[in-house]
Amino acid sequence: MSTQTETGQVTGTKDKDYNIIWFTESCLDNVLRMETYIQDAERAGDEELATLFRKAQGESRKGAEEGKKLLRARLSS
Repeated sequence: MSTQTETGQVTGTKDKDYNIIWFTESCLDNVLRMETYIQDAERAGDEELATLFRKAQGESRKGAEEGKKLLRARLSS
């Protein structure tokens, strides 16, 4: 469902800015979640699964860093 109306007047933050904030927070949350999954897989002795979760965690870290970088640049302008 897409809308043509900017909803920033409700949140006080433009949609595109809110989206970057949400994306960054979601990536950071996923890094933490993957840590739990890694530990679960390691306890179960499933190194293949732990490796998958480590890769996913790394990608989430990259996304979070990109989001933070973009936020810093936009907030300092």
